[in-house]
This record gives sequence, structure tokens and C-alpha cells, in this order.
Amino acid sequence: MLTPELKSQIQGAYSRFLEAKELKPRYGQRLMIAEVAKVLGDIATDEDGRRNGGPAVVAVEAGTGTGKTVAYSLAAVPIAKAAGKRLVIATATVALQEQIVNKDLPDLMRNSGLSFSFALAKGRGRYLCLSRLDLLLQEGHAQNATAQLFEEEGFKIAIDETSLKLFTSMVEKLAGNRWDGDRDAWPQAIEDVDWSRLTTDHSQCTGRHCPNIQQCAFYRAREGMTKVDVIITNHDMVLADLALGGGVVLPDPRDTLYVFDEGHHLPDKAIGHFAHFTRLRSTADWLAQIDKNLTRLLAQHSIPGELGRLIENVPALARDLRTQQQFMSNACEQLADFRPGEDIEGRERPRHRFAGGVIPEDLCELGLALKKGFAQLVDLFTRIADILKEAMDDGASGPIPSHQAEEWYPLFGSLLARAQGNWDLWTAFTLVDAAEGAPMARWLTLAESGSLQDIEVNASPILAAETLRRNLWNVAYGALITSATLTALNSFDRFRMRSGLPKEAVTAIVPSPFQHAQAGVLRVPNIKADPRDTTAHTAAILRVLPELVADARGSLVLFSSRRQMQEVFDGLERDWRRRVLIQGNLSKQETLNRHKARVDSGEQSVLFGLASFAEGVDLPGAYCEHVVIAKIPFAVPDDPVEAALAEWIEARGGNPFMEIAVPDASLRLIQACGRLLRTEQDRGSITLLDRRLVSQRYGKAILEALPPFRREIE
Repeated sequence: MLTPELKSQIQGAYSRFLEAKELKPRYGQRLMIAEVAKVLGDIATDEDGRRNGGPAVVAVEAGTGTGKTVAYSLAAVPIAKAAGKRLVIATATVALQEQIVNKDLPDLMRNSGLSFSFALAKGRGRYLCLSRLDLLLQEGHAQNATAQLFEEEGFKIAIDETSLKLFTSMVEKLAGNRWDGDRDAWPQAIEDVDWSRLTTDHSQCTGRHCPNIQQCAFYRAREGMTKVDVIITNHDMVLADLALGGGVVLPDPRDTLYVFDEGHHLPDKAIGHFAHFTRLRSTADWLAQIDKNLTRLLAQHSIPGELGRLIENVPALARDLRTQQQFMSNACEQLADFRPGEDIEGRERPRHRFAGGVIPEDLCELGLALKKGFAQLVDLFTRIADILKEAMDDGASGPIPSHQAEEWYPLFGSLLARAQGNWDLWTAFTLVDAAEGAPMARWLTLAESGSLQDIEVNASPILAAETLRRNLWNVAYGALITSATLTALNSFDRFRMRSGLPKEAVTAIVPSPFQHAQAGVLRVPNIKADPRDTTAHTAAILRVLPELVADARGSLVLFSSRRQMQEVFDGLERDWRRRVLIQGNLSKQETLNRHKARVDSGEQSVLFGLASFAEGVDLPGAYCEHVVIAKIPFAVPDDPVEAALAEWIEARGGNPFMEIAVPDASLRLIQACGRLLRTEQDRGSITLLDRRLVSQRYGKAILEALPPFRREIE
């Protein structure tokens, strides 16, 4: 219950924070604190302290500049501690996690009078595996020879001089307690190709059997999590924990208050977490390697008992599966009509989507055979892994020496994980969808596999609503979802449909402190070109763009299509092209850094970007004085998940354009407009080069949902 004492504690902490920082209270921030406290502080519990009654969920849309982290932390930390619960704050991006851990929470502790402990929870892949490092640096021929059999699984032994220098430096810093094994704490950036050799995952980790368990960076960090009041992590880790039943890596959901910051990402993250894919050619090659490697392993080692018999069964099964993979590949090549198209980041992704998620009968039969074969392979590798675990426990009395079991376990664990991934895919691909529920999206994609083309087989849910409802909202002690963009067309309907928010969930919109009408102007010029006519629209952009951004020190031009972005860049005069940094030539961060450096040096700089530059990009002040948006950002029309969702809604008598396409476009446009004002001191302009905003009825609805900038419409 939100007792008078608890309410007084929250109010007092906020007053002290404002006074210490010499800040004035923000209306939206006060409202958010009140909403969070009202819902999460009034949860009824049984005698065991567990939630009693319906789900306790609140969704708060809070505009940029509200101070969301301070608001939800001031309310949720005291509430969680008073209830004897843990607070888990999950974000979608690493940047926000680092901001919360390194800036926001320490600042709150210093200035609010609240006392709490916190830690950052990262996945196993962010930490060094000491056993992997030992394997790379040791000279034991037997280990090297065994691991070389499995180089295709990432166990590459040969290291060059540069890598040797890096790995030796890591050992020295670990020995001197000058590094804790966290990739993000290493003073220089570590290339993915190097780091992949130094880390491990759940399937390969020997856990308590590992000789380095006492010094393991991941287990040390995990142990630290059990002692803190607040855990900061990402959406993916929460979803992974829930998929395992909850309480495996993170605290038990029934004893957890969740905060999902950047919460508009959660439904898509959940879909991605339960999506599956495999590549036919590369999997066939992998199966051939299994056949070759295990045949060589059996020739090199006399493996007694059940373990030897199980390993002997694998090569023949791998050969049979490879033949079935080739049958499937041939069938897909004959069936598929691959149509060119771009994904949301503008990459070419030729696809063939199965309408309604329905697979042709002959393809389904082949898929069921693959499912059966991979089930057998999973069973074999699971039994092998279990025997290796027992051998590690039994020591010298086991079927093989414990050191041999420790060496082999990661190799077979990796094989098990990949076999399991293929079984998951073929299970989802051939599953008969329930008549009353949303179907799976199923499609094929042409992909590059070295110098050859491969066929990628995909299966994905089209909605995460039921998954989140069952595994999160109905189980958690309480939850807050917050973001600057939870609503679409001024309604939570879109988010409710996609996230499965319970009917009892409380929703609220709190205002941004920004004075949009005084800080910026939103223009819709008459460029006399229909965006649906790409050639004419591109020509119109080329005519008006140089004059539009002529007076801005830093500008951001956002496109919905990589093709159009490139055509506009190519069509600019050479002098103008020198001012433009186009997404894709460099990494995103390096592109932003160069843009800022140009502006800092007094040069004019123009960024050309796609969807990922329309969200999460922070360019305050002179770095972004003008945002130009080429088109209403409707979803890529051939995105298979969105297309399947539209198909399903239409089959149920709905209007997918008005129920999905328009709300989604409204949300993306609001996010794009949000790049202009990042602080209360920012000023600038937004120009929308799409007349449908004023000529179409849906366009007017989208326009009315945008932030209240001063408007100039020709």
C-alpha cells in the first residue's frame, strides 16, 4: 500500500533532489512520479508478499526532456524496497543503460537522500571466458588438436602476433586486478572477430565444473546482482530470463518490479526473441563438417561405453540430414518467386513470403522430416553433454578423464545449440497455426553465403501480445512501461494490441517541458510532386534541398528508402556532396562523430540517414538545427512480418492500412521530429516533403498527432 510514510519519503526525496540541483519542478515529471507511485505503490499482496489480484501495470508516455529516469526511480526505488522486491530497469539500448548506471542513478543517490545499491546485468557474451583464453594461450598439443577439429564452431586456435599481444595484455591486467573481464571496461575497442574467440555462451559453459569458476567474470558479476536493490539490464535479457521460466538469471518475476524504458521497443524485441531462421546451404556445410570432424575424432580417440556409441551414431545422422537439407534447398529454389525489396535499413532482401503463413504440402513434408532428424540430433548431443557433465564430476573414474570432458563439453555444447536452433526453426515452420490465434509469418530470403547464394528459411510470430501477457504482465509483481513514443495518433490502442497490455493497465501521457511553438517551426512546402512517384519526388527534393538547409549549421535529412537517399546524394552538385555524410559509408557512431567535428570546426554538415537515424540519435544545439523528412515513413511494404499481420487483420474484417500502417507511420514520424529538440535551449525547423499530410484524410490525422510546433503549410 502507498502509505502516508512512503508517500512522504517519495515527496521528500524529490524536494531534496530539486533543491540540491537548483532545479524547478517539471509539471510532467511530477505527474509521472504520481502515476507510478499510485499504481505500483498500491499493489495488494497476500501473506507471502506476492501480488494478490490482477496485473499491476502502468504505461506512461513522457516527452523528451521530462526527466523520466529521475521520475520513475524516485517513485519505484522506495516502493520496491518497502515491498521487499527488486527493481529491474530494462532499456533497449546500451547507451541508455550506461547513462543510467554512470550518471542518472549516482546523481540521484547523491542528491535525493535515497539509499540503494545497483548493478548492471549484462549477458554472458560481454564477459571474458578464462578457459577460452587459456586454450588460446596454452601449448598443450592434445587440446589444440581436438579444438582444431571444431574450428567451424568458432574454436580457432591459431593466433597472430597482434592477437597474441592483446591476449597477453589481458592476462597481465587480470592478474594485476586492473581489469574485471568486462568487454566494455577494456580501454580500447575490441574487434568482434577477436572477442568472439574469448567469450562463450550458456551452451558451451561448463559452469561449476570449470577450473576457472572462482575467477569467472560472468559469475562474479552475477553473484553481485543477488545483493543489490536495483538491476539495470536490457529488454533481451529480461525476455531470455522469462523464456526460461523467470528467476534463472534475473530475480523471480513475482518478486520483481520492472521498468521498461524505451518501452515502445518491447513488442518488437519480444517478436524477435521468438523468431527463428536457418540457412540451407550453410547448415548443409555444417552437417558435412560434423560428419568429417566426428569421424576423425573417433579415429584419434578410443572412446569407451555409451559415450562412444552415441558419438558413433552422429556422422550417419548428419549425412542423412544433409541429404534432406539439399532436397529442401532444391524444393525452395523451384517454388520461390524471389522479389527484390529493401528492409527497414535499406538493405536488399529478395524474399518469398507464404501468404497466410501457409506452407505448401510438399515443403511441409520436407520440413517435418528435417524437424524429426534435428530432434534426433538434439537428443544425441544432449545425451553426450550429460555424460560429459557426469565425467567432469566423476574425475578419473568416469568414462573419460575429467580434463578431456572439460575440453570436449564446450565443443559439443556448441553443436547442441546449433542443432536446437534448427529444430526450433523447423518446428515453427511446420506448426499448424491455431484457427483463433494470430498465424506465424513464414518466408524465404536470398542471402549471401561467401561467394555463393544461400536460402534463409524464416518463421516469426506476428504479434507478441499473448507471449508478453502470459510470461510477463500476468506474472510480474508490477511493471512500468515508459517512452517518449508509446501512443500513435494520440491513442494507446496500437501499443495495447502489440504488447498485450492487460485491460486493467493504467495509461497516462505527461507533457514535455519543451515549448514547441516557440522553439521550432514545422513546414510542409508545396514541392509539386507526389511521393508515390519516386522519380518526380526525388527530382523535387534535389530542387529544394540545398536552399532548405542553406542556413543551418547542422542538418539531418531522413529517407524511407536507401535507393532514394543514394539517388538524391548522387544528384547533388559536387560542392554540396562534400557537405553530406551519408549513412552506410562509415559506422553509425563514426558518422555522427564526423558530423559533430565538422560543426564544431565551423563547417556546415548535412547527415543523410534512414530509420535508425530517426530514433535514438542525440544531436543537440547546432548539431541539428533543421530536420528534413522526405516522406511519411510508412513501413517497408514487403516486410514479411508486417505483411502477414496486415493479411491477418484484413481476414478478420479489419482495415490494415488504418489499423497498422497509419498508426505505425505516425509513431515513426513523431520519433523523427523528436530529433530537433534535445534540450530546452534548442531551436530549429522541421520540413516534411510529403503533401499527403495535408491532401489525404489519414495525413491530416498524422499531422495533428505531431508535437505542437508552429506550422507553416503552403
